[in-house]
Amino acid sequence: MNPLLLFYLIKSYLADVHRLKENPEKIERYRERAFQRVLRNAMKTPMYREKYRGIDLSRITLKTIDRLPILTKQDIRKHFPHGVVPEGYDTRRALTVSTSGSTGQPTSIYTDFYTIIKALMGFIREIREYGISWRRDRMTIIADLTAGSAEEAYLNRTAVPNLKPFFSLDNMQLAHVGQDVKQMIEKIDAFRPRFIGGYPGVLMALAVLKRKGYGTHIEPEVIASSGAVLDEYTKRYIEETFNARVFDVYGSTEAGPVAFECRKGNYHIHHDMVHLEFLDDRGEPVAFGTPGHIVVTKLYGNATPIIRYNGLNDFVIPLERTCDCGINTPLIESVAGRMVDALVMPSGAIIPPFAVTGIPAKVMERLNSDIVQQFQIVQEDYDRIIVSLVMEADRTNGEKKQVMGEIQREFEKRMEEGVTVQVREVEKIPSEGPIPQVIHSRVAIR
Repeated sequence: MNPLLLFYLIKSYLADVHRLKENPEKIERYRERAFQRVLRNAMKTPMYREKYRGIDLSRITLKTIDRLPILTKQDIRKHFPHGVVPEGYDTRRALTVSTSGSTGQPTSIYTDFYTIIKALMGFIREIREYGISWRRDRMTIIADLTAGSAEEAYLNRTAVPNLKPFFSLDNMQLAHVGQDVKQMIEKIDAFRPRFIGGYPGVLMALAVLKRKGYGTHIEPEVIASSGAVLDEYTKRYIEETFNARVFDVYGSTEAGPVAFECRKGNYHIHHDMVHLEFLDDRGEPVAFGTPGHIVVTKLYGNATPIIRYNGLNDFVIPLERTCDCGINTPLIESVAGRMVDALVMPSGAIIPPFAVTGIPAKVMERLNSDIVQQFQIVQEDYDRIIVSLVMEADRTNGEKKQVMGEIQREFEKRMEEGVTVQVREVEKIPSEGPIPQVIHSRVAIR
């Protein structure tokens, strides 16, 4: 890290981490300036010059951004590698990061040190809200450290290596999400972190082992979940096991930090880092309280600009109300789930993930049980749903049958007539990658 970058790091830390507690009008002015910089940079990029041909950009602001066309994953794939960065941009000094490719087609973009540091400020902002110091408190970060992933680029290739000459970072423990969970819990147990951050499926697996007697010294005060839908049952199970509050945070490879829970449990948008739109199937804004397809504009970055991008494929519910915690941003209800993992009924109707992922939690609460350790919903065909449950092995068959029956009845209430729901017990949830999907649909949206 040269002195100029170190100066930028300090300046960014002092300004970015606290910005969302400033006056809302001041935040809006910052957002507009940031957007105009991003738009100017985009117009040096072949991909955007092609998309925006004939549009008078002098009339485009955040308030009129809907006049711009949507950017898709296909657009990025078509123009990658040379067309997704400004002409003359030296990609040799940049990093290529790719999405997980859960749809079978990963999407790659360029990022750089500047962009990564800005995103890192979002993480620091989040843990500060939870009372965690990135310099003093022991932190275990469970991340996807696969070569080419955004987290691997952030943690192994840029931020951590560049900070180590100035800070020891001995208080930070990194773990790969694909590591054997028993080996992982032994290392975490020896480290004794105050903060654990990771994917909900891995956190749940650690909680299951904790209840079996592993990790006796793991007593975090704060846990953060990210990277997948955090259903209520999983959240409650983890909180009760570790006796720690679980906060949910939302981000992506393409957009960086997007939203996070505050101490009062409200989801705040990283309003100075992203501009969000919530659209219905016709591309019109949805009403507050209604799920919409998220469209994101990233308000920073020098490499691949992200403007009106719909490739996150998430359902998100915008809210009209505000929060009195001191963070002055718009709120979302929750990240309601991946659109690609929605359930598609025979009629073509779509059931969003949030309508079914809460079923196990409601059944467990009603039965006063915690028998379910993990679950997965797979749509094999338009008229066939399979719900797989990993349950405590030492429970009675009677309790298992009762739970399975109740879950099946709750699912059937939400399905169209003619759709069969099979609930079964399994020893392990299958996964095509390091992180099992909560909902996996094998059918296309009609």
